[in-house]
This record gives sequence, structure tokens and C-alpha cells, in this order.
Amino acid sequence: MPAIVKLQLSLEALAEVISSLNLEEKRQLQEIIEQQIFEAEEALYEDDGQTQAEIQAVRAEYAVGEYTTMDEYLANRSNQAS
Repeated sequence: MPAIVKLQLSLEALAEVISSLNLEEKRQLQEIIEQQIFEAEEALYEDDGQTQAEIQAVRAEYAVGEYTTMDEYLANRSNQAS
């Protein structure tokens, strides 16, 4: 398990450190940051009442068959354009 070090840096100092990284290290850092952003956004969605209500409404519509498949949507769209 890697060692965990917590320290406080100014954003300017952090940017300076990032500038010193090579391309591969920057890509690794980008992957780490993107994963953390994804996880944070997921947590926000899970805690957001409006999002949860929308998800439940869509699930209810799906359960009673009130949905259109992508193929049906595209077929209807192309029929309307003709």
C-alpha cells in the first residue's frame, strides 16, 4: 500500500509541481483527477433529491412500458423527415 502524505499547497505551488512532471506522469495525474471528479459527481447525484425523483419517474415510466427504444426513435425521426 502506498504511503499517504497530506500537505497543504497553494494552487500556484501545485501548478508549479505539475509543470515539472513528464507527460506520462501528467496523464496518470489526469486519470486520478478524472476518477475523483466522477466519484464526487456520483455522490452529489445520489444525494440530490431532484435527481432521485427524476430517476424514479423514469423507472416508473419504463416499468409500465412508456419508453421508446433508440431504434424506434430513429425510425420515427427518419419517417417524420420524409
